[in-house]
Amino acid sequence: MSLLSLFMLVFLLSCNQGPKDDTPWVDLFDGETLNGFSQKGGEAEYEVREGMIVGSTVHDTPNSFMATDKMYGDFILELDYKVDSTMNSGIQIRSNSFPWYRDGRVHGYQIEIDPSDRAWSAGIYDEGRRGWLNPLPDNPEAQQAFKQNDWNHYRIEAIGDTIQTWINGVPAANLIDDKTSEGFIALQVHSIPKENMAGTEIMWKNIKILTDSLSKYNKTSPIPPVTTKNTLTASEKDSGWKLLWDGETTDGWRGARLDEFPEKGWRIEDGVLSVLSSGGEESAAGGDIVTEDLYGNFELMVDFKLTEGANSGIKYFVDTDLNRGPGSSIGLEYQILDDERHPDAKKGNHEGSRTVASLYDLIQADPDKPINPIGEWNTARIVSDGSHVEHWLNGVKVLEYERKGPEYKKLVSESKYDKWPNFGESDEGHILLQDHGDLVSFRNIKIKTLNEENE
Repeated sequence: MSLLSLFMLVFLLSCNQGPKDDTPWVDLFDGETLNGFSQKGGEAEYEVREGMIVGSTVHDTPNSFMATDKMYGDFILELDYKVDSTMNSGIQIRSNSFPWYRDGRVHGYQIEIDPSDRAWSAGIYDEGRRGWLNPLPDNPEAQQAFKQNDWNHYRIEAIGDTIQTWINGVPAANLIDDKTSEGFIALQVHSIPKENMAGTEIMWKNIKILTDSLSKYNKTSPIPPVTTKNTLTASEKDSGWKLLWDGETTDGWRGARLDEFPEKGWRIEDGVLSVLSSGGEESAAGGDIVTEDLYGNFELMVDFKLTEGANSGIKYFVDTDLNRGPGSSIGLEYQILDDERHPDAKKGNHEGSRTVASLYDLIQADPDKPINPIGEWNTARIVSDGSHVEHWLNGVKVLEYERKGPEYKKLVSESKYDKWPNFGESDEGHILLQDHGDLVSFRNIKIKTLNEENE
């Protein structure tokens, strides 16, 4: 071989090799065993075969997850997968499984694997919680990037409150959401209906992660971000939810004893609505605020964040014509309280009924309720369906009762509300956020009116 021919051969070989990846990846999967992984959820079959993790569907079992034993917060993850065209699957990130949450159900962000005609692969779904957060109906490039019956490559970046995905090098999803900052990574085998054939497979390989020096290696997606703060997710829109606060203005709200929104005592900043501290006295500064509209049968969700020793509340079926004197407006109250530091937690005619998520002064919330630490966001949910009412905290039902019933009337007769005839029995009322003189913040305030057939 001539020197020229040898030179050309070396040149061509070097060109085919492409740029060298100097990223200090760490393998999540050793190619031989499932060491470092544990199965959660259902009973789908997982095995290691020829350097791949292979998951197979089975009948009569819920969604299955092969999850890392280690928890991950900020990271960049890459992997390859090949999926049967009849399956649905996904990659869980920042996910968790707690005994108190729906009997240990796996929940958290899922990077979708979707070989159907919908083609939302690499979209972001919230497994076991909120549903679709960042679907891909408006990203045809990403939809077309999926390769049917072939290997596909995902890149997933989870840094701070931002999650970005790529499928085969094509930008797919770009989500801003701070619901969960840490959790395991898991490979899903979806449950299947009886008519689907068991034993269909999905395969994963080349699973690697980076957790250090992320700013050096992260990419910037050209996809405009989808944010969940003070907005409705795709699933919420489909289910009939509406924003009760737009995150920017006072539209739809007024002072409980005013025709307009209070000029002081409340602050709107960076998408957060806060009642300001004024020494802990009830309704002594800006006063309570209420919705302009009345609500009867509804589901209400509110994120709230406490400061140390703080007290506030979310009231419903509020009649602002009651109690025109000192103190707060009258209504059923979902208590918001620092149970550890505020003395009110140990007061009341019914033991424990003034602790967080309780029906104030009437019914104690489950003492094993899942509450996040002071300074972190929690989610309150109130369901009012006819006379049946439920209080939820962070996805867990913590109490339920029948307003207007004999047990309820007895509790009222033994409480501070005894002086108000037919307390809490109106068919509709305002929703109220309480000024109790402590700094408490709210966001993501949304409501769904229940259909007449549920009344």
